[in-house]
Amino acid sequence: MKLGIVGVTGMVGRVMIDLLEKRNFPLKKLYLSASNKSIGKTIFFKKRTYKVISIYDLFKKKPDIVLFSAGSNISKEWAKKFSDIGSTIIDNSSAWRMDSEKKLIVPEINASCLCKKDKIIANPNCSTIQLVMVLFPLHIKYIIKRIIVSTYQSVTGTGKQALDQLYQEEKGIFSKKAYPYPIYQNILPHCDSFTENKYTLEEIKLINETKKIMNNYNIGITATAVRVPVIGGHSESVNITFEKKPDIDCIYKILLKIKGIIVQDNPKKNIYPMPLYAHGKDEVFVGRIREDFSFQNSINLWIVADNLHKGAATNAIQIAEYLTQKNYV
Repeated sequence: MKLGIVGVTGMVGRVMIDLLEKRNFPLKKLYLSASNKSIGKTIFFKKRTYKVISIYDLFKKKPDIVLFSAGSNISKEWAKKFSDIGSTIIDNSSAWRMDSEKKLIVPEINASCLCKKDKIIANPNCSTIQLVMVLFPLHIKYIIKRIIVSTYQSVTGTGKQALDQLYQEEKGIFSKKAYPYPIYQNILPHCDSFTENKYTLEEIKLINETKKIMNNYNIGITATAVRVPVIGGHSESVNITFEKKPDIDCIYKILLKIKGIIVQDNPKKNIYPMPLYAHGKDEVFVGRIREDFSFQNSINLWIVADNLHKGAATNAIQIAEYLTQKNYV
């Protein structure tokens, strides 16, 4: 097994390296690639030192699997080239997510649809992954009609420049900005770029990707994505309307059985999901599960996950693990 990572020096790429070691991924050769400014840097993996190489040099190595985390432009330019030489691409950008010929995968939900012919596989948006992890098992039981979701997204979802902005502003230094306004002691109802319909790209991704993963384009979904000054992960307030009347106790039982989901819901003891405690973890946390008394067949709940882990790196590596287990690579 020869595995390559494109964008290894970025925030998601570094988590990928950590997880490959922690999960003891079965590889024999590892190739690490990043932008030109990072070529020659060294990265430790399993007590060995690896030098960062160019994507051109990585291409020459003909890796079996390549984890892409370097942005959609790089993915659009290189993913097809790698797939043409037999590599399987797991892409963390938005480049292929809504391509009708590419599969959008959350392993706990739809890995079974993968086959050996899938050479470019899309990793969903971070906020989408944690949402569908909770929605899908409930949809099987009660059939979802409508979802209203408001996200509270970590600055790490934007990248290192945004994290630097938060840290600098906390010190009273206002210099380079990843955002049009200060983020320290502020929240911005603005994730990604605004489109002509006044929704942001992040909100549109959340809507469209959820429908594709759940394989149901009849579900009504509306979203508001908000950037908040935290680094631990993304949080979501979700209102769900079902076709059938839901039973709260049954919902607890369903979610408690799902691998990768941890239910944290004990209001009497102030137990509920928070990004502070989701930070660095691979699971999706759900709580504040309660009936919506204002609308028929509806509930509210609260979902939290580390956007660099399950929202990106963990999900991608889970896909790679599935492919190796099935001998698809």
